[in-house]
Amino acid sequence: MRSRWECLIVGGGPAGLTAAIYLARYRRRVLLADAANSRAEAIPKSHNHPGFAGGVSGHELLARLRRQARRYEVEIMNVKIEKLEKSNGHFVAKGAGAPLEADRVLLATGITDASPALPGLQRAIANGLLRYCPICDGYEALDKKIAVVGPLQHACKKAVFLRTYSRSVTVLPLDGADGRSASLRGQGIELAPAAPEHFQQSSSGVSVRLQNEQWREFDVLYSALGCIVHSELATALGARCNELGNLEVDSSQCTSIEGLPCGR
Repeated sequence: MRSRWECLIVGGGPAGLTAAIYLARYRRRVLLADAANSRAEAIPKSHNHPGFAGGVSGHELLARLRRQARRYEVEIMNVKIEKLEKSNGHFVAKGAGAPLEADRVLLATGITDASPALPGLQRAIANGLLRYCPICDGYEALDKKIAVVGPLQHACKKAVFLRTYSRSVTVLPLDGADGRSASLRGQGIELAPAAPEHFQQSSSGVSVRLQNEQWREFDVLYSALGCIVHSELATALGARCNELGNLEVDSSQCTSIEGLPCGR
């Protein structure tokens, strides 16, 4: 193990692994720190990735990327980086084991989606009953009965996009209707008459009990509950971010801390 790296990549998902492959092919000395909790690992099968016409699971995609990275002698360490410091022009990353030093650090730490209180959550995700990103998998919801749960403003935006794929789209608002029922109806979207209070898996999809005691059945449930942005390593160093925690970057994806870019 080297004592100092040209670049430490924090995050072992598709973004971090892709960055590692490119940098290694540029003949840079790269270490990738993987906490083994990539969001992509939960993808049952993606049909949205170029080159995989039959689809590819998140697990298989990550495995392929790791094999490709190792082919170029990328060092992959299974460790969660807990803290970054900058001293004398280089970075020191601390987690389990000895500190790691690098001239630059590339952050590919990603996000964690907020999920509804659906029993058997992981099974629902694996079976495609609960989804998060209609840009990635809206096509797989083609002609299905779709529900979108979340604060009204966010749920409406996702519902309008999903209307491209289905004539049956319902918004399950966590807050008030805010006078949008007529506007949504004009776009072919139903607004549930009450907020959801209980979710459960059914034989063919997801059952939802509303606060007015009505039960509704859907083939697929999309979450519009937001996410946790994992930018704390950078913000602890003083990197600028917006109110959601998204880091401010320039045209080269560099944060306000010199030598600290972030991946997409």
